[in-house]
Amino acid sequence: MTDPSTPDSADRDRRRRRRTVVGIAAIFFVPLAAALYLYYGLPGFRPVGTVNHGVLVDPPHPVPALSLPRFPTGRTQPDFLERRWTLLVVGTGVCGEHCRAALYDTRQVRIALDQDMNRVQRVFLATGPCCDAHFLQSEHPDLITVRVTAAAAPLLAVLPRYGGVSPLGAGRIYLIDPHGNLMMSYPPNAAPKGMLDDLQRLLKLSTIG
Repeated sequence: MTDPSTPDSADRDRRRRRRTVVGIAAIFFVPLAAALYLYYGLPGFRPVGTVNHGVLVDPPHPVPALSLPRFPTGRTQPDFLERRWTLLVVGTGVCGEHCRAALYDTRQVRIALDQDMNRVQRVFLATGPCCDAHFLQSEHPDLITVRVTAAAAPLLAVLPRYGGVSPLGAGRIYLIDPHGNLMMSYPPNAAPKGMLDDLQRLLKLSTIG
């Protein structure tokens, strides 16, 4: 009879445990890898029954790495649109009614994410005269405000046009994933509840950001 304490028996036990660990890991990670491949690797593929409130960008567009001037001072890091999910608002620096509504909605959506709120950042691309410092500092202290200069042209170029309207005047809200891919947008006056539902679903399914 084989002594269970022998080196051969111990090696078999280690191999068995290793196979068990690998099998358990495969149960969790293989479906995720397959889903990511289908989403990013096969343009046009969407699972039947997928429900999202935003307009999908198909295929997702990588955003360029750019260092842009921040308001009131400083510059962004080139990769500031990576590592976290980003809600991107484009509007005039004076920020009128529609702009303020978009900033308010994104703020409330982020707060409603509760313990996941730090996985999401908000960025405001401000065009023209910039900016109402008192309003932004008092109402949106977490907001990353970026001045739109000529240096922002490569970023604006990847934002889709809907109905031929420039992103500068479209009033849309854009969603960028933590890999720096533009993947979804929301039209003006989109229901914040739909935006929240989309983000909650993405954050639940994602291990990034």
